[in-house]
Amino acid sequence: MGRSKSGILAAALAALLPMTLAACGKDADDDTQRVLLWHYEAPDSALGTAWAEAIKQFEASHPGVKVEVESREFGQLVQNAGEILNSEDVPDLMEYAPGNHTTGLLARQGLLTDLGAEADARGWSQMLGPGVQVSSRYENGVMGSGAWYGVPNDGEYVTVYYNKGLFDRHRVAVPKTYEQFTAAMDTFVRAKVTPLSVAGAEYPAQHVFYLLALARAHPSFVDDFQLHQGPVDFRGPELTFAATTLADWVKKGYLGKDSATATAEEMIAGFVSGRFPMMIAASRVFGRLAKEISGFEWGTFLFPGNTLHPGAGGNLWVVPAKAKNKDLAYDFIDVTMQPQVQNLIGNSGGVPVLVDTGSINDQKARELADAFNTLNTTGALAFYPDWPVPGYDQVLTAAVQDLISGRKSPQQVLDDLAKPYQEHLDSVDR
Repeated sequence: MGRSKSGILAAALAALLPMTLAACGKDADDDTQRVLLWHYEAPDSALGTAWAEAIKQFEASHPGVKVEVESREFGQLVQNAGEILNSEDVPDLMEYAPGNHTTGLLARQGLLTDLGAEADARGWSQMLGPGVQVSSRYENGVMGSGAWYGVPNDGEYVTVYYNKGLFDRHRVAVPKTYEQFTAAMDTFVRAKVTPLSVAGAEYPAQHVFYLLALARAHPSFVDDFQLHQGPVDFRGPELTFAATTLADWVKKGYLGKDSATATAEEMIAGFVSGRFPMMIAASRVFGRLAKEISGFEWGTFLFPGNTLHPGAGGNLWVVPAKAKNKDLAYDFIDVTMQPQVQNLIGNSGGVPVLVDTGSINDQKARELADAFNTLNTTGALAFYPDWPVPGYDQVLTAAVQDLISGRKSPQQVLDDLAKPYQEHLDSVDR
């Protein structure tokens, strides 16, 4: 997942945000109104920091209103959201993942509020660029058009993290083309250094696979694969190149021998330790690297040669259809869109969806936000490979792991990806 989704940890509520958290019911002051917010950000993450500030500002501007936070584990929320939001015990506002498999599914089930009127009245539809708006709007569960069911609160994309010390030691320049990228990996292999830290047991290997597919893709492929605007040929040049190339990379030693079973945590730890020259991962990892890497200089660059990259508007604010305080939920969304909160995301190591990058103090963080803005404004955001259909994350993880381990051929893997994708399309009344 794009989000992914990588190491998002539920934290103790008392440590989550500087606010008073109470059990359901009223405070001692019976006049206090509560707004129930669910989110899954760790308290010291970029978004956790930003939401703490947003809550302070919201409560200051809404006397007599308190925000009550419930921390939810991301995977469990996605798995159980349909059942929860169909009950009477729902939050007023919820952070949720974008895509057909998540927000689109809930929208199709009638469990989310149409935010279109608010998006126009409050200016969200004017603030947000067309690239990030794609994951805000859904028609029959498919993103890209129809009603507004979510408001992006940050941005994200996949990039290449690199160890400047290892690059300098082996006289490798930052590659500008795909050919230079593979030549750099050949240089490291000859020096008995494994070029890439990869996690085949979880979602990060999907990013590598999808990047390779996008290396041979036109925007029409993204429209067909992600937005269901046309048929997808799983034996076509895009996905065939991805599968055959990744299998070839394994044979050439570009990935470690334990990559097939490595977790996202192990992948990140391997790069942080300085053992690997490069790691392909989402921008959400940036803040963690900034805090944990101390033994070497590092940086980022976009996957060379690609005009399309995995990425999108990130998390969405969604309002359940059965929410009791919808107007206050809309007000809170407004607060998170303000410059002070958005700039705090950038200065905490995240990618704000709305930002004046000149207000970001750290150079690397500013470069990260600048790259996202460029991708967004040039139509280069191609979403994430698990977004097209519900349950596709598990399908992709298993298929790419089979590819890396050599248990299945590229052709068998492509067939494994095609079957559930088409089965879902056939099951949806379009």
